Amino acid sequence: MSQPNVPFPQSPVVPNMVDGSHVIQFSCHKGIGCWNACCSNIDISLTPYDILRLKKRLELSSAEFLTKYTFPYEFEKDDIAGVKFRPVQGGSACQFMTPEGCSVYEDRPTACRYYPVALVSMRKEGEAFDTASYALVKEDHCKGHEVQRSLTIDEYRTEQGVVEYDELARGWRQLILKKKSSGPSIGKPSLKSRQLFFMACYDQDQFRAFVASDAFGDLFALSREERTKLVGDDVALMEFGFRFLRQVMFGEESIPLNEEAAKARAEKVREKRMQIEREAAAKLARDESGDDYYRDED
Repeated sequence: MSQPNVPFPQSPVVPNMVDGSHVIQFSCHKGIGCWNACCSNIDISLTPYDILRLKKRLELSSAEFLTKYTFPYEFEKDDIAGVKFRPVQGGSACQFMTPEGCSVYEDRPTACRYYPVALVSMRKEGEAFDTASYALVKEDHCKGHEVQRSLTIDEYRTEQGVVEYDELARGWRQLILKKKSSGPSIGKPSLKSRQLFFMACYDQDQFRAFVASDAFGDLFALSREERTKLVGDDVALMEFGFRFLRQVMFGEESIPLNEEAAKARAEKVREKRMQIEREAAAKLARDESGDDYYRDED
């Protein structure tokens, strides 16, 4: 595999983008010389489905799981947030690492399943869906690449059970890619939007209570039966959360509003648009006049 110039020579990611038919040579198993090395120094981002699986396995509420095992981080300053695994106190190892290996192996996160393959999701301008490519991660400590075992990336993904995880994280990835590609056109999300994003994506139990609430029922035209069905199915609720966020953040309405709520929302959008236009006109006037006449008073 040819390698272009690497902008960050110390990076373990081989920058060639390949597809699922690309053949890799790799095996990780107990007894290999680097056993547990990759779990000793973690930097693992979690998808909503990762959190759903782990909190269920550990019999914790989403809030308990998030508090004990994770910490949030912003994708960009004052932007929507992601969630990462919190390592052991005072160290860098995964809290689930044991001498025998991963103690939550059957429900391990997407990033762990993929290693040493990196998923690279891209969304080109004007396209409705993201496309997936892959890159290899080659770290000095890893002996897995030395094992004489060849298989395609698609075969490896199937073997590691990551296909289901990818499919159930697609809506979340699309939200992040759409936010990044929209950029200045939608501006920085408000504090409320950031809080809604975190709740719907990661704090599933709080989102469940929100969907079951009278306030949600007053705003959205979903029957009580529909909401009861949603709150009783973790995966359906998670995917509904992605729809909800596309509507809240990008105006892609797929969840019907009650008539009165729809009128109030339309008026709010109109007022916001007029405010933006007034601010833009004031800025233009300031720029053209060269004085402070239109500057807002302190």
